[in-house]
Amino acid sequence: MAKFNKNDNRRSNIPSSNSSNKKEGPKVSNGVFVYNKEMTLGELSKQLNIPASNIIKFLFMNKKMVTINQTLDDDTIGEICLEFGYDFKKEKIVSEENFEELDIVDKPEDLLPRPPVVTIMGHVDHGKTTLIDAIRNSNLVAKEVGGISQAIGAYQKEIDGQKITFLDTPGHEAFTAMRSRGASVTDIVVLVVAADDGVMPQTIEAIDHAKAANVPIIVAVNKIDKEGANTEKIRNELMAYDIIPEEYGGDTIFCDISAKKQIGIKQLLEAILVTAEILELKANPNRFAIGTVIEANLDKGEGPKATLLVQNGTLSFQDYVVVGTAYGKIRRMSNEHRATLKVATPSTPVSVIGLSEVPNAGDKFMAFPTERQARDIAFKRALAKKEETQNATSARSLDDLYNRIHEGEVQDINVILKCDTNGSAEAIKASLEKLSNDQVHIKVIHASAGAITESDIMLASAGNAIIYGFNVRPSSMISQKAEQEKVEIRLYQIIYDLLNEMQDAMKGMLKKEKVEQVTGQAEVRTTIKISKVGTIAGCYITSGTIKANSMIRLLRNGVITYTGKIASLKRFKDDAKEVREGFECGISIENFNDIKEMDIIEGYEMVEKA
Repeated sequence: MAKFNKNDNRRSNIPSSNSSNKKEGPKVSNGVFVYNKEMTLGELSKQLNIPASNIIKFLFMNKKMVTINQTLDDDTIGEICLEFGYDFKKEKIVSEENFEELDIVDKPEDLLPRPPVVTIMGHVDHGKTTLIDAIRNSNLVAKEVGGISQAIGAYQKEIDGQKITFLDTPGHEAFTAMRSRGASVTDIVVLVVAADDGVMPQTIEAIDHAKAANVPIIVAVNKIDKEGANTEKIRNELMAYDIIPEEYGGDTIFCDISAKKQIGIKQLLEAILVTAEILELKANPNRFAIGTVIEANLDKGEGPKATLLVQNGTLSFQDYVVVGTAYGKIRRMSNEHRATLKVATPSTPVSVIGLSEVPNAGDKFMAFPTERQARDIAFKRALAKKEETQNATSARSLDDLYNRIHEGEVQDINVILKCDTNGSAEAIKASLEKLSNDQVHIKVIHASAGAITESDIMLASAGNAIIYGFNVRPSSMISQKAEQEKVEIRLYQIIYDLLNEMQDAMKGMLKKEKVEQVTGQAEVRTTIKISKVGTIAGCYITSGTIKANSMIRLLRNGVITYTGKIASLKRFKDDAKEVREGFECGISIENFNDIKEMDIIEGYEMVEKA
């Protein structure tokens, strides 16, 4: 497809000045009273050309006392219109900055077939990502912490000349919000159920999300190769949730598969294409793109980065886009294989850079013809969001929370959440707030992607909040600032640990066991590559002490890149047992050589907390 330019023929999604969304006064047309704002009884009387006294008398007979200057609600306006022989219609006025609310209607002749967007749903560890791997011939499972998906991935596959877009959603209960968002942009849900396990809580939630989104479900009964697999049991269990197999007279396609052994994958893909053909999915590529943010994060080298799903229109390289409250000119657009794209048509997921800030996962985006229009709309959206934001107060540390619960006090606890991606931040935020009960109310006052910053510390200090870091680490300077401000920072890599600790504290069962203690941090100033040895990092100890054979983390822009162990620690050419703050040293890491300048090597150890 040819690249679009600024003079292309794509139509804007924003209604034109002569459209029905233009802000006009109330009017009567063909016996229908059309209005778009609140009005008084006197104003309605003039528009309908009915004496105000007649309207007041009608309302009085219906036990409503109304004066001529009183504002009428929609129900009352409707009653009056019907009584005096008019139909009525209230038009919704949508401003250009609220483009999520636009009702875009395309002419049938402008619509062209588009690929289906398929969401993979199901319970944790039932094989969703393994199924994606089987379809894409990839190995995503190996990249996941704890062997579970903690973000939404978007991929596109061409099968028999037809493209299918796949969304892989996390299955753990913590990611209900992300699965819900996944269902809201999908056309077909593939529900993965393990044949050796059965219907589980998140399986039921996935069914609910699919039904709420009113999308068809295809059931993939996975792990049929495992001992104890019982496909009939799965069918019988799902029938209780109104998922009736075709072979039992229902309308749900069931496919027995083994993602690990590549059994039944072709039949599943054929079922997806058949379902998509029945749905007759179409979109208009000849307009500026509109769609949804699937995932977003802050990349050290490239800045704000977002994965967008184009739902209608065509997104072009160098388009001006508004994403949430962010805007920018697309500097690069690529697919999941990092191949650069010039255009992205409907149902295409793309990664883009060039935005002014990191948007939130689930935000809507829209492309615009000019930078000025995009900038102005983003500014208005940011201003509206700022007005809605309210800061909360009255949080405590987790240990303090434990003590106060024992004293029988009702508590509010505020949390600031910093994560490696916005999707994780959204999911953990929803899970923490869900833990609230009659004794303790948890409120996440700020949740975003990126490293823990000084502004986070100041916000936590002002709002008496705990800072939770998920797959991010504070620098030594930030840790010192937190100590000065008496702000508690708690760090996690597995979401279960974070939620369980909070839940235990709320139940008054917080156990004091082995805890992690950071011994020191070293900044990488230079790197040296030596054959048969690997990469040696020339470091300067910025805080504490780095010890030989210590457990370490490699931090890049505040985000954990690698966790492992020191292979060697040297001062000049000699081995060292430890190197203190203010001294230089050479460090090599076991089984890891991707060390770069300005990385932070953080040493830590496990100690008993009294």
